[in-house]
Amino acid sequence: MIQSIIIITPLGNHAVAFDADYSFKLTINLSLFDLSDFNSFDIKITFSDSVSEFRDHDYTWKKCTKAYIANQFIPKIIKLQNGQLVQANLTDGIWEINHKTPKILFWRFNPEISSPITNYLGNENRKTISSANQKFDFKANPTLLFPKKEAVEFSRSKKPFTAVACFTDHCDFDTAENLTLQRKFFKKHQIKITKGFFLNHFSKREDNASFQNQKEELLKWNEDGHELCYHSLSQSIKPDTESFADFSQFVPPLNDMKVWIDHGFQPYNFSLIKNKNFNENQFEEILYKKQINTLWNYIDSGTATNGVLNQFNTTHFTLSSFLKGNKNQGLIKKMQLMIKNIIFHYYNEEDLILKYKNAASNFKKVFFQKKTKSILHLAKDVFKLSISVFSVFLFWNTNKTRPYKLAKYSPILFKHSIAEKDFYIFQTIEMLDFKKSLSQQNIQSLISEKGVFIAHTYFSVPMEYHVGRLFSTPAIIDQKVSENFKYLGAKIKSKDIWNPTLSELIEYWANFEKVILDIDLNGNICEKSSTGLQRRKVI
Repeated sequence: MIQSIIIITPLGNHAVAFDADYSFKLTINLSLFDLSDFNSFDIKITFSDSVSEFRDHDYTWKKCTKAYIANQFIPKIIKLQNGQLVQANLTDGIWEINHKTPKILFWRFNPEISSPITNYLGNENRKTISSANQKFDFKANPTLLFPKKEAVEFSRSKKPFTAVACFTDHCDFDTAENLTLQRKFFKKHQIKITKGFFLNHFSKREDNASFQNQKEELLKWNEDGHELCYHSLSQSIKPDTESFADFSQFVPPLNDMKVWIDHGFQPYNFSLIKNKNFNENQFEEILYKKQINTLWNYIDSGTATNGVLNQFNTTHFTLSSFLKGNKNQGLIKKMQLMIKNIIFHYYNEEDLILKYKNAASNFKKVFFQKKTKSILHLAKDVFKLSISVFSVFLFWNTNKTRPYKLAKYSPILFKHSIAEKDFYIFQTIEMLDFKKSLSQQNIQSLISEKGVFIAHTYFSVPMEYHVGRLFSTPAIIDQKVSENFKYLGAKIKSKDIWNPTLSELIEYWANFEKVILDIDLNGNICEKSSTGLQRRKVI
């Protein structure tokens, strides 16, 4: 059944010897390798039979006519043409099959862009993407299990095999007034969120909310069951020395506050520590002492709209899906959104993003400020952007269904070691238009797919160009948006959707790391670990 097993590392490829007389399981011995020598490696497994089906992200069988990618939270279960089930004993790593080579299974550990982290480098804070530092500390050797009849799958939701809706809110535009209105709104619909806040009132906006000034109100959020999390420490930026002093000396306002979401270019941000030469041991020690163990990777899988919501469904994060989701827009607006999506999500390359931003800035200078000296700069940027955009449209049929680079492996949650200690890193979906993203159709699709999203929101954003925002005026909740949240709340109440805070979600998902499966002499899969995960049998 197995033709060959090859370990692929940055230092070279190594064939693995195995007993051809295995019955119900085949263990891949990694003890011959010092896994600390590299940050990623693959196990290439070649079967004698092709893979005919795989267990997909929505817990259904799919024919192997498209690419199969299963990360830690998607079942690693396949079916060969002879009917034999194959399952991993661990949830660790990623299973990947190219449907054009259906006999080859790659068991991948931290491949490029599967655990992306944002770093801002240089004088201009240029955005670069690096892979997380990961420790390969296996609870057991990776093993293929060959059950006689049934495999086992685990639920991503505490409410067995249902959808998950998690909100993380950035407090950039919070005021004393709208903080209270938001809290009462979510209490009415029984929806929980992970609510970012500024600890200190140091802001370019006098009316910006902060824990310093709105402590009583923010404590009410905590009492209502929401999770409070740091959105850096202040809205505006102080000189580096003052900022670092704030970071090292701040006192957590509550016990057990685990989540930190970077805001802007605060010098003590996780995404800026390499640029500021912040000692990594010192940085993680400060976080550790403050009980912070969860950080945002400053990346969105894409932008939620009609038909785009589930972060585990990579077909949502394509140019085709984005175009369908914005089909009701006018032609000019549609093209504007598509070009921006190509630059920011399809390519996601800093040089192109900077050219796009420069072009937008120079466009305003030329056409609104009448600064004719900027025409040449505008023309250069537009020309270079046009080449990249045109190449996408030239091969549209191929490019339109290709998942965005940083959504390919659905890196919604993973671990990263800053110096010595591990932290959870989470990736979000940008959610600005609540009319489209939380439409009844989208919510029903999320339920049917048993999907998951961790939303990156700005509930209090006041700008009119943010179509579908929560507040239609500074003191009034938009009626259509309210109806969508009411519908979402009803589905949470009926247990079709689990609505955890971010830390509640991570606490449950951490159990995936503990999973160890084995198989008995009769070919029945059993669990050696004790995880508390909801599970069921798969035939």
